[in-house]
Amino acid sequence: MTNTKLHNTAPEAGTTVNRVLISGGGTGGHIFPALSIANAVKRRYPDADILFVGAQGRMEMERVPAAGYPIEGLPVAGFDRKRLWRNFGVLIKLWKSLRKARRIVRDFKPDIAIGVGGYASGPVLKQAQKQGVATLLQEQNSYAGVTNKLLAKKAKAICVAYDGMERFFPADVIVKTGNPVRSDLEGCQLTQAEAKNKLGFDPDRPLVLTVGGSLGARTVNEAVAASLPMLHEKGVNLMWQTGRYGEAEFQAKAKEYDNVKATTFISDMATAYRAADLVVSRAGAGTISELQNLAKACILIPSPNVAEDHQRHNAEALSTRGGAVMILDADAVGQLPSTLADLMDHPEKREALSREISGMALRNADEKIVDKIVEIIKNRS
Repeated sequence: MTNTKLHNTAPEAGTTVNRVLISGGGTGGHIFPALSIANAVKRRYPDADILFVGAQGRMEMERVPAAGYPIEGLPVAGFDRKRLWRNFGVLIKLWKSLRKARRIVRDFKPDIAIGVGGYASGPVLKQAQKQGVATLLQEQNSYAGVTNKLLAKKAKAICVAYDGMERFFPADVIVKTGNPVRSDLEGCQLTQAEAKNKLGFDPDRPLVLTVGGSLGARTVNEAVAASLPMLHEKGVNLMWQTGRYGEAEFQAKAKEYDNVKATTFISDMATAYRAADLVVSRAGAGTISELQNLAKACILIPSPNVAEDHQRHNAEALSTRGGAVMILDADAVGQLPSTLADLMDHPEKREALSREISGMALRNADEKIVDKIVEIIKNRS
């Protein structure tokens, strides 16, 4: 049975959180929740020491220090499921990572170790469990990852965002908290018209926002490119985040249309989300939580290139309940133009999507996770 508890932002009397170890990363979908949890701990316990552990060469090694937290890097890498002969080097890196993780846990002496997914979380949480440190897992997806399934038996709590996670984890340690999201997104004070003006768009015209991740997603970009003539004909504006892959090609296409603004990376996502009447996106767990909290009508194109096909599972969890439209990656170029046209022609369909996805939102996830951290530390004390 899933546990629930109302969050409390004040420190619990007699309970002190001194040292917290947070491990994971590899993508923004892992890093943003990790930083949200760290920030929530700091709001409640300003003197707490927080140490991150990530994978060397991955984006957390830059993003975490930029947010003001120290981080250690492990030489860990993911398994190559297609070219198995390459995994000999991966195993050597895993062995080195386990040794370094053991030293980090021993020297830092955390009250609790938190795993948010990603390459580094496995070695760190495994060593923490071996040394008797309480562990908490944060599973963002509707289909659990291999690492979290392996760590689940000894975890004191597993914080999830979807129902039915008893398929993967012991029911008595599941806590449905939702996924932490970037706090600046919900703090945007602009009206939709003001946000459109700020981005340089006509506030009286509908706006589609398309995002494929910081690196970009070729299929999404190709599907968006195929939609450009239709959007222009209907007078629909487009904010297009192309990402780095193929940016020159797709941004050149965008310049052919006066209703399109294309950029490699959108730095002010709060304004972009507020301005959008419809969002086209991949189906990463963090992005879905943002769309839920912001009540954004969306078309989800799950990436087929992720472990356990979890983006498709995430998208189906919404689309089967009327909270999103899902288009499979293989069908995107053929189906996105007509799907966009239909939603642009029928505002009531967008309103229904917005209403349903908003009803799935689980807000204040970071505070709920800190509640659980405090409870675990108190019980062990």
